[in-house]
Amino acid sequence: MLKQKLTLPALMVGAVLGISGCQQESAATQDTQAKTKALTSADAKQFLKDAQTELEKLQLPAAQAAWAYATYINRDTAAVSAYLSEKLSVRTSELAKAAAKFNDVEVDAGTRRQLNLLKNSFVLAPPADPAKSERLSKISSELDGMYGKGKYCPSEDVCWSLGEMTSQMASVRDHEKLLDIWQGWREVAPPMKPLYEEMVTLANEGAMDLGFADTSDLWRGKYDMPADDFAAELDRNWNQVKPLYEALHCHVRAELGEHYGTDVVPQDEPIPAHLLGNMWAQTWGNIYELVKPEQEMQVADVTQALEEQGYDEIKMVKQAESFFSSLGFEPLPETFWERSQFSKPRDRDVICHASAWNLDDKDDLRIKMCIKKTGEEFNVIHHELGHNYYQRAYNQQPLLYRGSANDGFHEAIGDTIALSITPKYLKQIGLIDDIPDASNDIGMLLQVALDKIAFLPFGLMVDQWRWKVFSGEVSPEQYNQAWWELREKYQGVQAPVERDADAFDPGAKYHVPGNTPYTRYFLAHILQFQFHKALCEIAGDQGPIHRCSIYGSEKAGKALNDMLEMGMSKPWQDALETMTGSRQMDASTIAEYFAPLKDWLDEQNQGRQCGW
Repeated sequence: MLKQKLTLPALMVGAVLGISGCQQESAATQDTQAKTKALTSADAKQFLKDAQTELEKLQLPAAQAAWAYATYINRDTAAVSAYLSEKLSVRTSELAKAAAKFNDVEVDAGTRRQLNLLKNSFVLAPPADPAKSERLSKISSELDGMYGKGKYCPSEDVCWSLGEMTSQMASVRDHEKLLDIWQGWREVAPPMKPLYEEMVTLANEGAMDLGFADTSDLWRGKYDMPADDFAAELDRNWNQVKPLYEALHCHVRAELGEHYGTDVVPQDEPIPAHLLGNMWAQTWGNIYELVKPEQEMQVADVTQALEEQGYDEIKMVKQAESFFSSLGFEPLPETFWERSQFSKPRDRDVICHASAWNLDDKDDLRIKMCIKKTGEEFNVIHHELGHNYYQRAYNQQPLLYRGSANDGFHEAIGDTIALSITPKYLKQIGLIDDIPDASNDIGMLLQVALDKIAFLPFGLMVDQWRWKVFSGEVSPEQYNQAWWELREKYQGVQAPVERDADAFDPGAKYHVPGNTPYTRYFLAHILQFQFHKALCEIAGDQGPIHRCSIYGSEKAGKALNDMLEMGMSKPWQDALETMTGSRQMDASTIAEYFAPLKDWLDEQNQGRQCGW
């Protein structure tokens, strides 16, 4: 996950017009000048130059405070982070509104792009009213902290953190115990609901101050295309992969019914959400043992290999760094190793959710994780470093261009690297001795699909829910009902027990109280396969793309870096074309990658009742 930083603090309107910051004129005088002096292209360029200079000074302390809060949750770090976040957010709002003054000024394409990026820079836009803006910042910080400090105490002398519960969800096979854990974690969410309702109201007010209909309109307008066209593009890509997901769902439900009994897993209904090996049923890889092929499959056990070879948290990260070094990227700075959080501290609350940071937008790269020594975490580390290398690749761009082509690109890059963690790569780095032959590919592809393909509808529906909430289509009374209706529609997953209307189950997923847009993850799961295929072709790999690893290919590394260095300087379609030769996202690569698995699933599903 890329840590979403507040950016683009605003200059006052006086500075926009070239007035010294220490000699601000009255609003009436500014209005008079605006009427008598038409703004020019030169004014727009000066405005952007001044804004980016100001941002360089204001962004860092806010980022440092956010880091301190995320890695040491207490009253003081919460207060400082909220204060600096709110101040930065207010000035960002002023600047975004000031940028709109140049809507009718004729400027070059680059200037227009920067002005548009400025206007669309928010996740939650603060209202113009200072008191409301401050309240929005405090709510956002409080929601983050409620999630980070969440725990479940099944008895007076036993309390579990989310990490401990997540581990149990992955390994426990007693459906009643799983239900207890599933319900227990969700106790964290109901107190969030009134705060979330208030936050929606305030954020919508801020979005309307910027000229958007609501926050959903703001979010959907960030993709270099009309909002309705973007929604259609999501549907087009989902429909390309839906047959594969439905085949996977059918097989998994049948095997779970075999294990738990069809009274627990009815074969004509959505799958109960607590049985899929993950707290949110968003990835299913942890139940591979229950759904794997009957024939013996030689599948690499990366977790066991890490343990046998004495990997600790630092060595896991060092190995991920070596992947990028093999592609020709420079090593990470020494400060990365000094300042990152690799393990969960014993003496304080932290937000363990993995994220990548670049605090100064230059070289202060860090990751924040509570690493567990598992194969899954080994992949996550490669993913997070993908964010860091992307951040560093575009750090020479003008400030407003320091971001990924669209937010899906940032998530896709790390996952693209993780797709190269194939048996070929594991053998190259000595984690396994032999590469299983092609007869074992079904097992490997099933493992990947249980994470990647199972995730797709979840990645799509989270923001479908939020867009409806922000637009008012879903009222607060309907929050939970709408959440489960969408989960059943897209995922074929249902709540294992009746849920109260005020349960606010969306709040039990970090990205909702953390206000991290989620469509980026759906886009990333489409783009990563498209990127992977293109890089494999550049690397000259002749085999099936599901067996390819670009490890060691500096040619592939250069092609990757050429795209990363563009940052946000061009529309995402241009960046996509730079590496893949296509200007359109294309999920057909997924069908190619998983073709052997789809044939196998269709064979297994013969005679089964599929669908829900």
